[in-house]
Amino acid sequence: MDRPQKMPKVAKVKNKAPAEVQITAEQLLREAKERDLEILPPPPKQKISDPAELADYQQRKRKTFEDNLRKNRMVVSHWIKYAQWEEQQQEIQRARSIWERALDNEHRNVTLWLKYAEMEMKNKQVNHARNLWDRAVTIMPRVNQFWYKYTYMEEMLENVAGARQVFERWMEWQPEEQAWQTYVNFELRYKETDRAREIYERFVYVHPDVKNWIKFARFEETHGFIHGARRVFERAVEFFGDDYIEERLFIAFARFEEGQKEHDRARIIYKYALDHLPKDRTPDLFKAYTIHEKKYGDRAGIEDVIVSKRKHQYEQEVAANPTNYDAWFDYLRLIEAEGDKELIRETYERAIANVPPANEKNYWRRYIYMWINYALYEELEAEDLERTRQIYKTCLELIPHKQFTFSKLWLLYAQFELRCKQLQVARKTLGMAIGMCPRDKLFRGYIDLEIQLREFERCRLLYEKFLEFGPENCVTWMKFAELENLLGDTERARAIFELAVQQPRLDMPELLWKAYIDFEVALGETELARQLYERLLERTQHVKVWISFAKFEMSISHGQGQDDSQGDDDLNARLARRIYERANEMMRQLNDKESRVLLLEAWRDFERDVNDATSLQKVLDKMPRRIKRRQKIVSEDGVEEGWEEIFDYIFPEDEMARPNLKLLAAAKMWKKQKDTEVDNPTEPQIETTSPGPPAPLETDDN
Repeated sequence: MDRPQKMPKVAKVKNKAPAEVQITAEQLLREAKERDLEILPPPPKQKISDPAELADYQQRKRKTFEDNLRKNRMVVSHWIKYAQWEEQQQEIQRARSIWERALDNEHRNVTLWLKYAEMEMKNKQVNHARNLWDRAVTIMPRVNQFWYKYTYMEEMLENVAGARQVFERWMEWQPEEQAWQTYVNFELRYKETDRAREIYERFVYVHPDVKNWIKFARFEETHGFIHGARRVFERAVEFFGDDYIEERLFIAFARFEEGQKEHDRARIIYKYALDHLPKDRTPDLFKAYTIHEKKYGDRAGIEDVIVSKRKHQYEQEVAANPTNYDAWFDYLRLIEAEGDKELIRETYERAIANVPPANEKNYWRRYIYMWINYALYEELEAEDLERTRQIYKTCLELIPHKQFTFSKLWLLYAQFELRCKQLQVARKTLGMAIGMCPRDKLFRGYIDLEIQLREFERCRLLYEKFLEFGPENCVTWMKFAELENLLGDTERARAIFELAVQQPRLDMPELLWKAYIDFEVALGETELARQLYERLLERTQHVKVWISFAKFEMSISHGQGQDDSQGDDDLNARLARRIYERANEMMRQLNDKESRVLLLEAWRDFERDVNDATSLQKVLDKMPRRIKRRQKIVSEDGVEEGWEEIFDYIFPEDEMARPNLKLLAAAKMWKKQKDTEVDNPTEPQIETTSPGPPAPLETDDN
């Protein structure tokens, strides 16, 4: 029977804490490097002592190289190593043969050509190298490295004419910009400035870029040809035209003139550029112009630059949003400051051409003000009255009067015609406005015009039309009555007031009644004023009416001399006190506690002014006590939402009529005594709910 194989025991690690010194993979590699554990001994050096041994060595190496090439002819490194080894063996012919074989295998490889030519130049085989470069640039003329090496070799051989010929062959292929710049630098090294200028002339047309024209101009400036540099800049401006020119060219041109102390020329260049370039392509131009003017210009010049910059900003804003009327206002204000009439008119026409998209008055408000400013400019600044009249008419035709109108515009047009001494036209304009779209402001403006002309009959007719249009307007009734009163027709004014107070609907009746009463008081008709107060109290029981009535009774005079003044004061006090008593009784019946409190406070102040202690004490006895109580909060749906604390007033007169309140007061006093007995004084608080009708109680009032 096979016994089960026992597994060896594994020692348990008792201490699983990390070691104090940790060893990383980097440390292991560093130690292996330091101890040189994997360095193999170098191969033994082979010394060749006779030609036979050398020939044998060369044969073995060549066989190895040929075997490699036979295995894979497309590996360029094999060809390069083979040719370089032959070069080390001083076998130039063999090396040249290998390079030619490599080129036959892959003639588009740039590295092969460069290494081959480098070998020829290293061994001073100039003609071979020259022929090689000719072959290379003929086969691959777009490889700039061949041309650079070729021209450099010719220049090192001091064959300037040959190098120039190579450059000319190169330029026929219209290479990149750096090649042209290399050709220019080559000519400058030999002081051939005219040749360099001719190269630049060809260069700027092969590569028509602004920076190349600027290089050409700086070349002329560097070599002292100031007029030539200026002519280059001018030709560049003509060459690019307004469509393709850039702000860099103008900035460089202006800085060139600035360097020549020609500040006027520079300023003209900046202005020309700002006028001919689109505004979105001139941010740097504005900055350069501003800096130039700050350095060399006067105050007017600096302001001109700032104005130009602001114009550009406003143009951008109105182009992005043509209905941005605030931007148009700022732009027009800026244009008007310059004083160019044609430009101002053109800008106004551009602005008013942007009609609001919707027929809503809010959208039209700012737009109409542009028309008004345009008309005022033509009238006051340009003094063209006929054009002003045409502007007003065009604007009025543009407004959809059936939906909304602008009374201000009608009134301004009428006032303009009045200034032109065209009274009939002004009246006709206002009449047409009232007929098409009657408005309160139009009526008032027309009436003010007729009052200034002292045409009172026309004013009466206009007031009648005005009241037919809006009979609820109390101000109109008051102004009409005021006019009649000024004209001395008191009965007519009183009749107007009577008609006004009989209207079923009024917007501010309190002002109308007050004006009517003041009118009668001013005429000394005290009895009529008192009757008006009584009529008003039949319509409303407002506390302010009662207080005003009482003050009126205190202010009237019944006698004619100074002896009767004391009697008048007593009579007035009695009449006013009677009014206060009536008002108090009415407020009590209406159960309007807030108004009743206001009335009692006014009555108290009145008694203090009269200085009657007895009457004052009676009023003070009527003053209420303010208490805090709780009531339920009921939502609109009838759901109870809790309790809230409110302040209420308890009047002594009401307490006399409701004995249960006296019972509550007694309970309050009893609770206060209990709290005092337990030495915990707190402010008592009466929390009551709105009680129903009290049960009959028999209480002793004493």
